[in-house]
Amino acid sequence: MKLLVVCCSFLLAFAVQGFAHHYGDWTEMADDPRHIHRAVKKMTDIIVHDIYSPPVASRTYAYISVAGYEAGRFTDKRYRSFAGQLHGLEKLPEPEPGKAYHFPMAAVHAILMVGKSMVISEDSVKAYDEQILKSFAAAGMPDETWKNSKAFGEAIAAAILKWASKDNYQYTRSLPKYNVSDDSSTWKPTAPGYMKAVEPHWGLMRTFVIDSAKQFAPPEILPFSSQKGSPFYNMALEVYETSKKLNDEQILIANFWDCNPFKLNVNGHVMYATKKISPGGHWVNIAAMACQQSRADVMKSLDTYAQLCITLADAFIVCWMEKYRSNVVRPETYISTYIDGDWMPILQTPPFPEYTSGHSVVSAASAVVLTRQFGENFGYTDSTEVEFGIPARKFRSFQQAAEEAAISRMYGGIHYTPAIKFGLAEGKKMAELICIRIKTR
Repeated sequence: MKLLVVCCSFLLAFAVQGFAHHYGDWTEMADDPRHIHRAVKKMTDIIVHDIYSPPVASRTYAYISVAGYEAGRFTDKRYRSFAGQLHGLEKLPEPEPGKAYHFPMAAVHAILMVGKSMVISEDSVKAYDEQILKSFAAAGMPDETWKNSKAFGEAIAAAILKWASKDNYQYTRSLPKYNVSDDSSTWKPTAPGYMKAVEPHWGLMRTFVIDSAKQFAPPEILPFSSQKGSPFYNMALEVYETSKKLNDEQILIANFWDCNPFKLNVNGHVMYATKKISPGGHWVNIAAMACQQSRADVMKSLDTYAQLCITLADAFIVCWMEKYRSNVVRPETYISTYIDGDWMPILQTPPFPEYTSGHSVVSAASAVVLTRQFGENFGYTDSTEVEFGIPARKFRSFQQAAEEAAISRMYGGIHYTPAIKFGLAEGKKMAELICIRIKTR
């Protein structure tokens, strides 16, 4: 194990230093937005490795992206602070007049400093941060500029972590676990792991921009009934019948947007887990692709991450509030009880209530933000799932991708139509308000 750690450290150092050697001078190297993208991707990899649930992952993304933005915004005087715009965020540290700084380096450092404090694998983030900082020095950045930039990144990170400490996260850790009810209408753990409910109190988290977690409550779900021919029965029957006639493309779509951070696989008497990216992480990857495809500079990239991740965080709070308020039974439980005892969805049912569809909410919200940043007809190839063995897919727009992500939940057999339809509407309305309220320039 020690040999492996040493080898990995050496390879990381070699890769980072080699990256620096492609530039003509230190400013060219230091101004490259790829440092920002690589820092965010590092955090995504750690979030996957540490198996963070989608809501917790969204919280991490929000704070690291705000930290990066606030440390980097002095690169371009057109950008304004989020202080006073996000709930509880007060005036942040500013650079001292007369001192030399490199704000993109400070941004990378702030992202990783905040990220390190929010994950289990903090040593991995720390090692990466140290190598990145060394690469800026090795490229020829003046010592004084390097020291000032590092210190500024740390000051911003400390302020962001202080802000984060008051968002009710620790309070929700102290609340009772979800109590599984005998009521047939409510959510029940499902096979193979019968995992406990994920984040039943997430709706109590402090929102970032919207007024409250209940602000965008969807229409009430159909009244529960096990009676054949009832509206609820027919809603579940649609999921069942759809699953029986899926074509290869629909199955591929379901798996492409699965985004299950912890899938349990059963092979005979052996059970093992597969780790994957979360829905929020998938859209963060899409943002990175859009930034790089459009050749966005450091501040456009930081602005994109911040606006997207703030929106993602509020989307999960809104969605999770409704999930545990309505507490709707999943198709797998209903169908296997009242329609076909042998039926199983092609995707593994996530361990939380059904209504509304989280992927529908966050995908619709993400599409609004990214369309605002890059335009309505921004075509791109999404290679997010390639590292998980699923081929890339092409999209004409972010809206098309959001709609596909939403319908994938029907193909996968894990959501009813209303959860998808009203989830899309919920996410869109919420993101449109956030885009009006947030002013970064």
